[in-house]
Amino acid sequence: MNFPEVIERKRDGRENTREELAGLIAGLIDGSVPPYQISAWLMAVLFRGMVERETATFTRLMMESGEILDLSRLPGVKTDKHSTGGVGDKVSIPLAPAVASAGVVIPMVSGRGLGHTGGTLDKLESIPGLRTDLDVEAFRRVLERTGFAIIGSNASLAPADSRLYALRDVTGTVPSVPLITASILSKKFAAGVDALVLDVKTGSGAFMRGSEEAGELARVLVEVSRQLGKRATAFVTSMERPLGRAVGNALEIAESVEVLRGGGPEDVRELVLALGAEMIRLAEGASEEEGRRRVERALAEGTAYDLFLRWVEAQGGDPVTLEDPERGLPRAPVVRSLECPAAGWLAAMDTREVGLAANALGAGRTRVGEAIDPAVGFRFRVRTGERAETGDPLVEIHARTEKDAEIAERRLLGAMAFSERRPEIPPLVRSGPIQGMS
Repeated sequence: MNFPEVIERKRDGRENTREELAGLIAGLIDGSVPPYQISAWLMAVLFRGMVERETATFTRLMMESGEILDLSRLPGVKTDKHSTGGVGDKVSIPLAPAVASAGVVIPMVSGRGLGHTGGTLDKLESIPGLRTDLDVEAFRRVLERTGFAIIGSNASLAPADSRLYALRDVTGTVPSVPLITASILSKKFAAGVDALVLDVKTGSGAFMRGSEEAGELARVLVEVSRQLGKRATAFVTSMERPLGRAVGNALEIAESVEVLRGGGPEDVRELVLALGAEMIRLAEGASEEEGRRRVERALAEGTAYDLFLRWVEAQGGDPVTLEDPERGLPRAPVVRSLECPAAGWLAAMDTREVGLAANALGAGRTRVGEAIDPAVGFRFRVRTGERAETGDPLVEIHARTEKDAEIAERRLLGAMAFSERRPEIPPLVRSGPIQGMS
């Protein structure tokens, strides 16, 4: 295969053939196509896109680049959830045990931080000892033991995705509908998932900042899932402000524990309930009301939290560290309060800039394979739509050094806009559920 011709075909807005796409993935896996050529093709896709048939073909080839897990010996419809990524989005962490407590089997293959957004795997790995690099057999054993398991793409499951994912993160090619679609669906369906609930973010902290492009991504995700013979539903939800009050890996685990214990921020709880109810509907045909009741019960009665602790232990983590997350999880040596410069309402926030500021502290990556600092990040004492008086604490900054904290403070102030009037906050769920095959 002459790969420059493949790049040129996409650069010129034409459809790549199945043979070309298969050659691309084979070359990615065996190293015969160098990263700079793969990156050039990714940039061409970013600007030129793919037709849906092409996207479905590429997704299937990505899925078939490794093993497709057979979970038929486990009961019921295997169901999962995926978010397109946002700042402070830790919903998968309380959601999986809450829905698994209701009897739904959840094989979850998640990702690491991408661009300005955090990653579920990075957050979970801030729990001492916890492993997300399980092989397929260990993944299956955890599923059988606890009803859910969370791992990353590996050499067995959709290996093409993990390699493309790392390149996209550092080449500015993240916000592409076909690339996002193929990345999400290939690893989800390779993990044996029958049904999938998708949370497509829109707003200043999302990759799809406009509601129209987010709606288009939601539609394509559902349609490609249908072409692959899977059940799927998508929601479009707001990312105009960080989700919850915590941004940063260990800080978000602590907040997830709050939710699992029946508390936590209202927006995180609401998404756990809405997405969880839809997962139960897809798996069992239950009504939305019944699904919400079952998820609420799992949180209120502590069954979700108990299951989470058992799962942490099953994947090598130390559940004792979660009894008091403030002491048991990694802690930053510098904690500094950003104070409100003048009385008023926090009217708006550049949420993407918040994510980048967290990355600059060390919570995320700027290069492939870069280590992250699990302890650093932010706790927002005042959120968009809330009022603060002069001198009130706005944000608690967790940093490695005083200099890092000072830089983060300036970036955060620059990302905030204040007003004398109370702002209107957009609804958390913008649209959905957008439904595919049932």
